[in-house]
Amino acid sequence: MAPRPLPIDSARRIAITAQGLVREKPKGPVRAGHIRRVIHDLGLLQIDYVNVLIPAQYQVLFSRLGPYDRRLLDRLLFERREFLEQWAHEASIVPMNAWPLLAHRREEFVRSKPFNAFLARHPDYAANLLAAVRERGSVAADEFDVPAGVARHVPGAWRRSVPRMVLEHHFGHGRIVASNRRANFVREYDVPERIVPREHRERDVSKDDAQRELLERAARAQGIATAADLADYWRMPMTEARARLAELVDRGALREVVVEGWKEKAYLHAKAKAKRTVRACALLSPFDPVVWTRNRAARLFGFDYRIEIFFPQAKRRWGYYVLPFLWGDRLVARVDLKAWRADRRLEVVAAYLEDGVEAEPVADALAGELRSMATWLGLESVHVQRRGNLARRLIPAVRRLGC
Repeated sequence: MAPRPLPIDSARRIAITAQGLVREKPKGPVRAGHIRRVIHDLGLLQIDYVNVLIPAQYQVLFSRLGPYDRRLLDRLLFERREFLEQWAHEASIVPMNAWPLLAHRREEFVRSKPFNAFLARHPDYAANLLAAVRERGSVAADEFDVPAGVARHVPGAWRRSVPRMVLEHHFGHGRIVASNRRANFVREYDVPERIVPREHRERDVSKDDAQRELLERAARAQGIATAADLADYWRMPMTEARARLAELVDRGALREVVVEGWKEKAYLHAKAKAKRTVRACALLSPFDPVVWTRNRAARLFGFDYRIEIFFPQAKRRWGYYVLPFLWGDRLVARVDLKAWRADRRLEVVAAYLEDGVEAEPVADALAGELRSMATWLGLESVHVQRRGNLARRLIPAVRRLGC
């Protein structure tokens, strides 16, 4: 007889728990250990510097820990060297011990065709920049000139400067690493020998073993997931991921299960926990792993979500920088936010309630999170525009909190 499908509510609670969104937030000050735990539990933080609100990597931690000193993450990353920036899901912060696991990714790294054409024409320039980083250490792209007769920007390459594109090429291959971020978020580079501990640089891991470890980390972070979900966590080819997942099932690290309503079979991590109730309350970054895979968000929450910052305004349905609101075990609302730093104001450009959700309690819970976020960002007030079907209830809820 076929196994009984796991109810979708149970799958959702497993996923939210695995993502670290149901732990009680620290009552005292958030310390480095809290941040360390979250990154290890998630496996990575996606980096994104869209600065409408706050860079994504900082907000993912806020969703799980509440207000904290953002310098704690920077110190763990650039002073204590417990983590480093690497291409993982996208550009990401990963534990330092992931360096050998991502060696095959660095070996296979490729850039765009226009940039590859530039490299073919100027191989000496690329070699000279690498030599300069090795000699000088901790340098940024704006410290370098371009070859004579060459425009500073490569056509069709997101308007990045030639020095930055060359340095990012070396970064992608692991010849250099991020050593620091300046106040304007500009990346500085140095060679791995001065940043990555020898134990990680000298550890040789086969591609198959690395993929198994990465997929196991993805499964632990997601709790329950399809093969596509797990492969996407590290941007792994599906054919390779399926072979490694079968091996993890044989080893007992994962268990194949059927989830109610899912067309594909799922993989349940051996240590995943199924809580009876989930009391999460968090505004999620558009780059949070809960929602970065559109199909997964739809399967788990019945929530159709996409990041609309890359769409022309006329084609946006919800807004420019829209954050899903997780309350209990459901995504119940979406809020378009903007931080006006000069005016010390957090602007709710629009607020939308999902179908079938009661507005009053959601508005009260959301108002509390908005006040907490505003305080964390150093803003003095929250202003709600009258746009969206939740705005009418959210305005008085915010006022009651004295925002």
